Amino acid sequence: MDYHNKNLPHLIVIGGGFAGVELIKKLKGKPIRVTVFDKNNYFNFQPLMYQVASGGLGPDAIAYPLRKIIGSMPNVAFRMAEVTQIDTVANKIETSIGAFDFDYLCIATGAQTNFFGNTELEKHCMQLKSIPDALDLRSDILQEFEKALNESNGNSIERILNFVVVGGGPTGVETAGALAEIKKHVLPSDYSELDANKMQVYLVEAAPRVLAAMSEISSTKAKDFLEELGVHVLLNTSVKEYQAQTGELLLSSGQTLQTDTVIWSAGVKGKTIPGMPENVLARGNRYQVDAYNRIEGLKNIFAIGDIAYMSTDKAYPNGHPMVGTVAQQQGKLLAKNILNELAGKPLKPYTYLNLGSMATVGRHKAVLEVFGIKLQGYLAWLGWMFLHLMLLVGFRSRIIVFTNWMWNYFSYQRAIRIITRPFIPK
Repeated sequence: MDYHNKNLPHLIVIGGGFAGVELIKKLKGKPIRVTVFDKNNYFNFQPLMYQVASGGLGPDAIAYPLRKIIGSMPNVAFRMAEVTQIDTVANKIETSIGAFDFDYLCIATGAQTNFFGNTELEKHCMQLKSIPDALDLRSDILQEFEKALNESNGNSIERILNFVVVGGGPTGVETAGALAEIKKHVLPSDYSELDANKMQVYLVEAAPRVLAAMSEISSTKAKDFLEELGVHVLLNTSVKEYQAQTGELLLSSGQTLQTDTVIWSAGVKGKTIPGMPENVLARGNRYQVDAYNRIEGLKNIFAIGDIAYMSTDKAYPNGHPMVGTVAQQQGKLLAKNILNELAGKPLKPYTYLNLGSMATVGRHKAVLEVFGIKLQGYLAWLGWMFLHLMLLVGFRSRIIVFTNWMWNYFSYQRAIRIITRPFIPK
């Protein structure tokens, strides 16, 4: 099947993340013409973003060219562009490179950071939703250390070396653990003039426990691991206000933390596109879809992954978790359903097969839940490493990540500690 065959039905896929990539892989060589749009020309492995931010990996280790994925697909093309508008009546999208017609449309735009309407937090907090975000955070961390070396005021040094992570989900827990390991292993060797004990890492979580989506035992163990590393875990605590000029972070407990670096991982929401009917928006700024991932009221427009809100799955009446496994499963099934529809066959409803969850806190410290098996500590850490290596796209990426992990393991160092693009605070 050739992409230039205009007689084939045309599917446009917006987004080259977990969901979009799985969808197009299953449509390779099928009787449908597919155009993929993404503002970046690479697939980004988000679960390891925090390792780029903490200097454990370079960006090339977790990014893979979309054109490399699509290269062997004769019926699929890629356009690097931003989609700015959807016309559901004319079956057309507007993009930064022009307008394109479709027979079918799949929105797989994923999620963005949710600051819950607080514009000041959004303006001044760091986040981890893209590779540029991760590189900005890496530069900021290293720049704070350099700044502390040139500061004589004790109170200012304390503010500079206080790092606050907001949100106790996997990203928050893993980022806090990585910062604690930097304090333990990198600061004493690279910044021996600084007193490493002055660096403090705080994890602020509004819920009664971290990793709330996991079991009580995993949650408790993760908290124990964090505290063993010296992280101050503040539960039942939310952020009320952040004054960036003075570095004052006001918490709901009444406590005020002095810090120049606040890393926000406290929530996500769907990344929508203008032009869709308002009545299709559901909880979490996601598109309401039926059991086949078709957006409610729209015959030929689908949504998969984080942007899709499905309430038909009996085990998940309030929508599926916004994780990569859901996105991958929905992408694979939608490919089959689109082909079934073209062939006049019945569609299969989606039900989530929960393959488990995991989080790593530091060296030999992780929690893992797979198929009802709950592991903590060294075995969970090995399992976490193996599964993430297998999930990476591309043989070269696996080699890069494995090599960097081995260097980090034996040297007790973060491999990449260079400021290639200085971060300038807003």
